[in-house]
Amino acid sequence: MAIPANQMPQEEGFSLARNQDIVLAGCVVAILAILVIPVPTWLVDILLSINISISIVVMLTTIYLRNPVDFAVFPSLLLMLTLFRLSLNVATTRLILANAEAGAVINAFGTFVTSGSYIVGFIIFSILVIIQFVVITRGAGRISEVAARFTLDAMPGKQMGVDADLNAGLITEEQARARRTAIEREADFYGAMDGATKFVRGDAIAGIIIALVNIIGGLIIGVLQRGLTLTEAAQTYTQLTVGDGLVSQIPALVISTAAGLIVTRTVSENNLGTDFGHQLTRYPRALGVSAVMLAVFGLVPGMPTLPFIVVAAVLAFIAYQTTQTQAQQKTLEAQQSQAEEAAEQEAEPSRTEDLLAIDPLKIELGYGLISMADPKQGGDLLTRIQILRQQTATKMGFIVPVVRIVDNMRLRANEYRILMREAEIARYEIMPDHFLAMNPGLVEEEIEGTPTLEPAFGLQAMWVSKGDRDRAERLGYTIIEPSAVLATHLTELIMEYADELVTREDTQNLVETAKATAKTVVEELIPNVLTLGEVQKVLHNLLRERVSVRNLETILEILADFGPRTKDVEVLAEYVRHALARQICAEHKDEEGRLRVATLSPALEQEILDAIQQSETGESIPIDPARADAIGQAALEVIQPMLQAGHDPIVLTSAQTRRYAKRIVERHMPKAIVLSYNEIDPSVKLESEGQIEAPVEAEAQ
Repeated sequence: MAIPANQMPQEEGFSLARNQDIVLAGCVVAILAILVIPVPTWLVDILLSINISISIVVMLTTIYLRNPVDFAVFPSLLLMLTLFRLSLNVATTRLILANAEAGAVINAFGTFVTSGSYIVGFIIFSILVIIQFVVITRGAGRISEVAARFTLDAMPGKQMGVDADLNAGLITEEQARARRTAIEREADFYGAMDGATKFVRGDAIAGIIIALVNIIGGLIIGVLQRGLTLTEAAQTYTQLTVGDGLVSQIPALVISTAAGLIVTRTVSENNLGTDFGHQLTRYPRALGVSAVMLAVFGLVPGMPTLPFIVVAAVLAFIAYQTTQTQAQQKTLEAQQSQAEEAAEQEAEPSRTEDLLAIDPLKIELGYGLISMADPKQGGDLLTRIQILRQQTATKMGFIVPVVRIVDNMRLRANEYRILMREAEIARYEIMPDHFLAMNPGLVEEEIEGTPTLEPAFGLQAMWVSKGDRDRAERLGYTIIEPSAVLATHLTELIMEYADELVTREDTQNLVETAKATAKTVVEELIPNVLTLGEVQKVLHNLLRERVSVRNLETILEILADFGPRTKDVEVLAEYVRHALARQICAEHKDEEGRLRVATLSPALEQEILDAIQQSETGESIPIDPARADAIGQAALEVIQPMLQAGHDPIVLTSAQTRRYAKRIVERHMPKAIVLSYNEIDPSVKLESEGQIEAPVEAEAQ
């Protein structure tokens, strides 16, 4: 039996994964403590080893980064590591001056790395400081400053680009929010890196000062307090100081290199090593020429032949391999291009019978709108339609047929029309060099433009010129690009005619897809309980009222349960709606889990129930048209305030009367949502916005 996550037994005791904040706070406190508390030599050795290992880990991490912002903690980490090194310098200085001993690690660097000569060690230490301070730190600091400045300057433009994509419908609100967050993180990161590189520079200066203090202080203590000769004191303290400086400066050099790699890194799909390998070997001719030049150098009298010849051979081999790989890639691309051309030729009608094919959806454009569908002219209509098909599949659970786009010279220049199986279902005229501005209800100041009605929902709008776009946005108008107007119109039409778009062949494909995960229920249902056509009609009933059929496995299970009892597809659709209660409510409830509804009065529900009649073809409700209009008008009066308040027009009734109430209400309000009590998820809070009443007496008067 599965145990809920909130009831699973928790591991007792201290866990690093659950207490990372405590561990970090402890590390910071320990670093500060090292500054004032004497540390034994064995602990200094451990801490110095940790310092070296952390610097190596940080540098290797920067090599594997794909996006510099992924290592956003680096500026804070750089500060902590700098403070850690300085605290270790204080601890080692205390040991050197007090005991003339600083542990095995410093002794090893002072003897082995420097070849036993403190003069050689001091020179190496000086070179490392110069490399870090003059080359890496200064360059990284300059790049950080420029990157921070350019990132901040580009931030408003990037934000406007996100808003434009959101208004155009290319991205969702969640995607826009994620992009804005990424832009803010990038600006914060490069701003922090601009200041963090100053830590590395200060660390190099501090290293020089600490080394001088150790040498001078060591000479004074060795000669005056320990009675050593000047030569002995210089030998002892200079060697320890150089070892201490090397132990500190090598990790500092590694960290500064990591900082330079981060600020010079660009966003890529690969890590740094892959990018280096791919981009350096992109031009094999350059490698071949380099190999020839090195071979010539090797053959010049007096030059070392073997090193030049070996490197030339390696470069020649890499150039050969790269040439072979690129040739294979070009061959594959050519074969793929030929296959695509052959597929296009096969797709063209070569027989007269092929001309009888009917497009499920077609968009005809006037000659002034052709550029919207041509990517070469900057048109993005094809991309929008592709995104529309993906969003519909995700939301409603069926695949929208391929939309064919053609030109029609019989239309006006800026007019388009949308056809479904060669029958026109909508047409509209847009202004391609303008933007559609819509007042969300909060803008009081009007702008100049051409008044119109937005085609998808019939809302008041206005076509504004490109010059007035920025002003309209500042005033608060919602700005929509022309191609987005067409795409939104098409989206609404697809939702309206979804039941007609799903053919029996489409139903078969959906069932076959569900069979991969629900084989048992599919084999039980079709054809033993219901035919494929009956399943299709149930899906049509759901889509007609904009209920998603994506949860097809649940739908098929309900049909398998209730199919043996009745073959009435409308009744079966009601049973499916009851099973999809959580999904249906999730589409309409607000963020607080509330569902605002209008209810039917008990007398009106009883009247509808009494009017239901049974026949051989099924149930019907022969209400007098005048009476149906009175009920619909009463419903409109209650629902209208809900629409004005921005709520969905939901009518709540009993399960027995739901589908009949839907037929009556939709005559006056086609987009009204009629739910039954059986379709309300228990977790949803109902709030009544009014009761629909249509007394017979009032109608008679």
